[in-house]
Amino acid sequence: MSKPPFPVVLLLLLISSTQSPAACASSFVCNLVKYTVGDEFSGNVESLLYDLAELGQYEPGKNYYENYPFRGSQVAYGRSTCSGSLTVDDCYSCLLKAVVAVKNWCYMAIGGQVEVGECDLRYEQYDFV
Repeated sequence: MSKPPFPVVLLLLLISSTQSPAACASSFVCNLVKYTVGDEFSGNVESLLYDLAELGQYEPGKNYYENYPFRGSQVAYGRSTCSGSLTVDDCYSCLLKAVVAVKNWCYMAIGGQVEVGECDLRYEQYDFV
């Protein structure tokens, strides 16, 4: 069998490397209830999602839990998990993709869960632990 011509291989590499993180989600579930931009929960969930990636990367193979009650009374609860086989850098990269995916798929939902590759991320407006 002959090798594909160089431009075809290059095109396939470009397509796979430019795929949006939201398209990488292998599964997702979203709450149908939406929050309002600018309310207390929206600020808390924004901070929570990025902390789940930033701090969760150091716990590969374990669940990392966090909650954000910083702005008012609408607390955002979250959990992130990476496979124990991932390095810290790979875990962080995977969790960042999960943040982008959950923000796209569950846009303004009061809760969402997404699985991306070897990591997953969940946030809710209630304590689910």
